[in-house]
Amino acid sequence: MRQIFLADKVIDCTGAAAIEKGAVLVEKGRIVAVGRQADMGVPDGAVMVETRPGSTLMPGLIDSHVHIVYSGSENAAVARAEQTDTSYPAMALRAAAHAQLALASGFTALRDMHAPGGVAIDLRNAIARGDVVGPRLSACGRGLTVTGGHMDLPGYADHVSLDGFAHPCDGPDEFLKGVRVEARRGADFIKLNTAVGSRKVPGVYWRPEMNPAEIRAACDEAHAQGLYVASHTSGGPPLTATVANGVDCVEHAHWIDDECIDLMAERGTFLVPTLLVNERNFEVELAPGQTLSDWAYSSRDAKWVSLEKARKAGVKIGAGTDAGFMVPHGTMHWRELALLVQGGFTEMEAIIAATRVNAELMSLPVGVLAAGKLADLLVVDGDPLADISILGDASRLTVFKDGFKVAEGGTLISSFPAEVAA
Repeated sequence: MRQIFLADKVIDCTGAAAIEKGAVLVEKGRIVAVGRQADMGVPDGAVMVETRPGSTLMPGLIDSHVHIVYSGSENAAVARAEQTDTSYPAMALRAAAHAQLALASGFTALRDMHAPGGVAIDLRNAIARGDVVGPRLSACGRGLTVTGGHMDLPGYADHVSLDGFAHPCDGPDEFLKGVRVEARRGADFIKLNTAVGSRKVPGVYWRPEMNPAEIRAACDEAHAQGLYVASHTSGGPPLTATVANGVDCVEHAHWIDDECIDLMAERGTFLVPTLLVNERNFEVELAPGQTLSDWAYSSRDAKWVSLEKARKAGVKIGAGTDAGFMVPHGTMHWRELALLVQGGFTEMEAIIAATRVNAELMSLPVGVLAAGKLADLLVVDGDPLADISILGDASRLTVFKDGFKVAEGGTLISSFPAEVAA
């Protein structure tokens, strides 16, 4: 089937200015041509897909940091209880619902940053087969962590065992094997926890979790298997060691010093700053007697400084929310773009972070409206370059995947061809 999409404005996310009165020609789910309506006309045999006056056509959005199995509860006790109260099959069913909420909100691809029991990998495969409708999903399987580390949290009773929940490793050989185990399970990339936050020493808000030899062993093995490596990080010298020893994408990274910025720019290391989850510390209701730590206040200030340094240095910056951790799925994904704008990005730069940059990070043939790319499209009733917040109004969004309409007005289309799921 050939389709030609017409809109008052087309944002192709190549970095060029928006095309006024633009058109996108799609054939068999892939983009064939992009240009002005006056130049392209309506090719023979093409079905014309018109949009409302004032609408904008752009690539589908991508969130490059989610935890698809978790609810996003604001209550820390509830979030912890989910790990013991919810079976892995139940997590999988809930994850499918979360993925569909994101799709209906304009996000046609997601990157899951840790899920127990292979849940996210299996959901990815189910979507690709057409068993479940959802966005394109990239999954790491389980994050690799040291014993008692960020993803192997202490505090459970001695008799409690969470089978398959985390993947603790100790020493270079165990991390090498950990990479192989997750790769065998079907991971698209490897997640590490190299440099974590610390509240123990006043004024020092980070500490290393993995040592340099462990980081290097994991990265070397992942790269040998054709997988990139992303890592949970904090800042300071442990963050610099993370980049120096081969990690390809750093997450959070609130405190980035000048040496690390230069190293990231030189090596092409991606940054996913997860601004929203940090802001959520100040939006959720605290338990009686609970107060925010100095870490929370310092990280809130530091993230803006690091973001501006990275932007000026030309570091590749993606957009990820950490949805599933204090951030609900679907309704808040758009806010990461708004926070990038608050941090000094133009609206166009924020949109590109959530499309082209994220697609490059995830090696997906989407994120740009160009010949050969898959036709994952978003029609916005309005102009997000003038007001980024309209991306948060699902009633103004129509979502296409592989050229097929999959959601409109915040609701999934009840029936459409199976090809759209892949």
